[in-house]
Amino acid sequence: MDRRQFIVAGIASAAASQYLGLSRAFAASVYPTGPVRVVIPFPAGGPTDVVGRVICQHMSESLKQSLVVDNRSGASGTIGADMVAKAAPDGQTILINVSAQVINPFLYPKLPHDPLKDFAPVTGLASTPLQLLVSSNLPVRGVKELIAYIKARPDSCSFASSSNGTPGHLAGELFKLSTGINALHAPYKGSAPALTDVIGGQITFMFDSMPSSLPLVKAGKLRSLGVTGLRRAKNLPDVPTLVESGFPDMTMTTWYGMWTPAKTPHDVVAALQAAATKALAKPEVSARLSDLSAEPMGESSERFAAFCQQEAERYARIIKAAGIHLV
Repeated sequence: MDRRQFIVAGIASAAASQYLGLSRAFAASVYPTGPVRVVIPFPAGGPTDVVGRVICQHMSESLKQSLVVDNRSGASGTIGADMVAKAAPDGQTILINVSAQVINPFLYPKLPHDPLKDFAPVTGLASTPLQLLVSSNLPVRGVKELIAYIKARPDSCSFASSSNGTPGHLAGELFKLSTGINALHAPYKGSAPALTDVIGGQITFMFDSMPSSLPLVKAGKLRSLGVTGLRRAKNLPDVPTLVESGFPDMTMTTWYGMWTPAKTPHDVVAALQAAATKALAKPEVSARLSDLSAEPMGESSERFAAFCQQEAERYARIIKAAGIHLV
């Protein structure tokens, strides 16, 4: 290439870069171009849905477009997540999911997408401890009483989860490892039907997040025996942590996050992150999350990506120790 050709090529490259930068800036300035579809891969009324709707309602004010929730449940959240992974990377379709998003790669070797690589992390939304629940009719009032009850019935007890691979599932498996009990895992399609069967006595116990189960505890239909946080839940001050009850390994939270398809422009991701953070800072949102014993998150996209990787590694260790194999 002679000097003239080199200069021409350099000018063309600079013009292309400038055009690309202007195009991205223009795309961000007009984002979103219409209503944003928010895929929540669990049924309406479950904890992911409750948290997601609270935040979406207020994000729409910043984005000046409606955020339309689309509940697409099934396969431990992977059906809805796959829809987002394959959507156009323009920010018009986003995912709000529970921490199962980073757990599923270690449970399902043949997923149609990579939950860690096929998404752009936006931000964490909220985190909440799990609580160990039994029916209010079950004759146990503490963790050690529950363990004794199950050991006296080694072949007839079970624990529920909202789906395979969720934090509630892994907390149940970790509880089995920590206590030496035998209980059959019963995965459901969402927290609501699982909690119904715990109330009815068809299921012995369940670990569930606060948003969906706290109202049932307050109503006296369920009894909370312990929480998995490092400190007691504000809304259940008389319920001890599992650490207090003698199980130091039983610390686990359910957290909820937001993702877009991979290759979504950085400026669009930044706009979503800013809108979510602004929503989380509103007193009415903070109060609503507090009612659910959930704490707002709202970190940067970079910090959230690092957090997702750390959580994935932690859950992978639990899955390996429990010998969980799903197909």
